[in-house]
Amino acid sequence: MDVKKLAEKLHPLERRVLPVLGKFRTLPQIASATGLKDVEVMRALQWLQNKKAVQIDTELKEVVTLDKNGEKYLEGKLPERRFIDKVKDKEIAVSRLEKNGLTKEELNTCLGTLRKKAMILIIKNKDLRVKLTDQGRKFLSKEFPEEDFLKKTFPVEVKNLAPEEKHVLENLKKRKNIVKVELQKIMKAELLPAGRQLIQLGVQDEKVIDALTPQMLRTGSWRDKKFRHYDIKSKVPRIYCGKKQNYRRFLDGVREKFIALGFSEMKGPLVESEFWDMDALYMPQFHSARAIHDAYYVAAKPARLDEKLVKRVKAVHEKGGKTGSAGWQYDFDVKRTHNLLLRTQGTACSARMLASKDLKIPGKYFGIARCFRPDVVDATHAVDFYQTEGIVIEEGLNIRHLFSLLKMFAKEFAGTEEIKLVPGYFPFTEPSVELFAKHPEMGWIELGGAGIFRPEVVVPLLGKDIPVLAWGIGIDRIAMFKLGITDIRQLFSHDLNYLRNARVI
Repeated sequence: MDVKKLAEKLHPLERRVLPVLGKFRTLPQIASATGLKDVEVMRALQWLQNKKAVQIDTELKEVVTLDKNGEKYLEGKLPERRFIDKVKDKEIAVSRLEKNGLTKEELNTCLGTLRKKAMILIIKNKDLRVKLTDQGRKFLSKEFPEEDFLKKTFPVEVKNLAPEEKHVLENLKKRKNIVKVELQKIMKAELLPAGRQLIQLGVQDEKVIDALTPQMLRTGSWRDKKFRHYDIKSKVPRIYCGKKQNYRRFLDGVREKFIALGFSEMKGPLVESEFWDMDALYMPQFHSARAIHDAYYVAAKPARLDEKLVKRVKAVHEKGGKTGSAGWQYDFDVKRTHNLLLRTQGTACSARMLASKDLKIPGKYFGIARCFRPDVVDATHAVDFYQTEGIVIEEGLNIRHLFSLLKMFAKEFAGTEEIKLVPGYFPFTEPSVELFAKHPEMGWIELGGAGIFRPEVVVPLLGKDIPVLAWGIGIDRIAMFKLGITDIRQLFSHDLNYLRNARVI
């Protein structure tokens, strides 16, 4: 190690702390000797340890510190000192002492303490009076052991006290708020060979400059100055700046991409009716997804619905309505369609959009919907999740338009043009497909499902049959490999360490 080069890198705090380490080792001692704050001493010691100039050790020890009354008596006088200074060579009434600066509590302490030490005589006459004994008069010009103890440099280790000092400590502990005895972490700094060599070089050289000033530039005096070398490899505290939760940031990025592609955002409530969540999507009321195992039902007042719309959807379910379909051939339960549940699929937002007066034809819409379904929670399953889905509505759309749309999604959101479309089934689309994309590391992954809405969905909501391309993307799983995680629960994690170090995309 080149000690001279090391000396050139020392910070002013290190230059002030290093020379006193030969005499003082603990943090309070060093702070007192240098006039620095504890935090400045700590910082300097850590820097010196990084430079292998000192070794910092921490021990758990029983120490004595001054409490609020101890600090008060250190600055002023102990009650017993004020007591004997008032009495001196005369006999005096106790009531008079109480009127001259001693509280009743302090007075009682003095009477007990001084009598126990045979320093006073208590005389009971018409009133209670006291006078000093020969032993007491000796301390008019002599310190009490307690006064001497309070002048120590605190904190003080209990084990380092002499027997007579421990006796004084025990007496002070019985008194109110004078001393505290507690376990503390005591930090000690030990000089290493490099530190001793630095001291020998004279590290307090005031000619070393730490900052270039405008005055130096104006006068040119910087040419004759010796500047401190900065150690760019030195460890510094890591800064955790404020940032968005990583999955929220990802979803905001998805939203921005859809808007850039010309889509408008649609939204819906988390607590949804069976009507919008299932009935409007032509899912029969005997469908397995209606079971308690596939939806969270909410105990609340029935939903308010447009009864004319309910009537049209009812007709489609029972006999196909005006769609040319035979329907599901069952008696539609109007009361049940008003039941409330936690939204199980984002497609409920698409159904609402088709029936909305704000729908534009042609139009492109997307939604980022939080959904809820009972499941066994593990690394790949959660009871709440996000779906990104939407619709494209325009006269003349067909399956080839849908394939082009899915290819664009795979490129935008999965970062690949290599896709695979597989026939699928969804109650509300026909034809239906499932979209797979090839990820360079994970291979083929399922991105979502898509299809063309059936007339049984479109006609009762819109009033006419127009092609509607519908699609849904499993955005949680795309986020998992985009964010480099393998456990879906981390998407909603409250773990501060994970959130601080999570990948930002």
